[in-house]
Amino acid sequence: MHQTHKAIGILGGTFDPIHIGHLRMAIEVYQTLDLARVHIMPTFKPMYREQPIASPLHRFEMVKCAVRHEPALLADDREIRRGGITYTIDTLLEMRTEMPETSLCLLIGIDAFLGFASWHRFNEILDHAHIILAHRPHYHLPTEGMIADLIHSRQQKEISFIHNNMAGGLLLCPITALEISASDIRKQIAMGKNPRYLLPDEVYDSITQNGIYTSSRI
Repeated sequence: MHQTHKAIGILGGTFDPIHIGHLRMAIEVYQTLDLARVHIMPTFKPMYREQPIASPLHRFEMVKCAVRHEPALLADDREIRRGGITYTIDTLLEMRTEMPETSLCLLIGIDAFLGFASWHRFNEILDHAHIILAHRPHYHLPTEGMIADLIHSRQQKEISFIHNNMAGGLLLCPITALEISASDIRKQIAMGKNPRYLLPDEVYDSITQNGIYTSSRI
């Protein structure tokens, strides 16, 4: 079935806190692929990484602050409202029910994609969405193994594929290399240092007002 609505992007993460690297990735993919918008989704409880410092509601509030003035990006709290352990496949199935004629594009950084085979029901994800693999220019992709095989079998060269097909493709999308780390931002705040310009001012203001990453909490 061909889509009848413009493709949308999905960028999930703990966003503890959301920073310029996340936002720049979303905007660049949005522009490159001519998406309708990108949904920024904080996880409720990640399965395969350490639990966030900030609460789900605080992390969603930071995402709302970050995208407030950018119409291309939408703060989406569906994973927080759903609760429990966050699985990508559950989110895709929910969105597919809501948007049966819209192509879904899952934005994944190359580092996260290297662990794709460990994701819950990973073999079903491409049945419901395209994967947009965001990577730094000149990044060396794996040449053997499951990830290399997946790229070889699913990679598409034309952007039009995601607009003409509902799911199943994998596109490589180079993005600007911004070496920004949420954990480093948390450490800077806990040490009383100023992390401005690594994250939006409104996000930093929300952090300081709520005392989210104080030394006692870290």
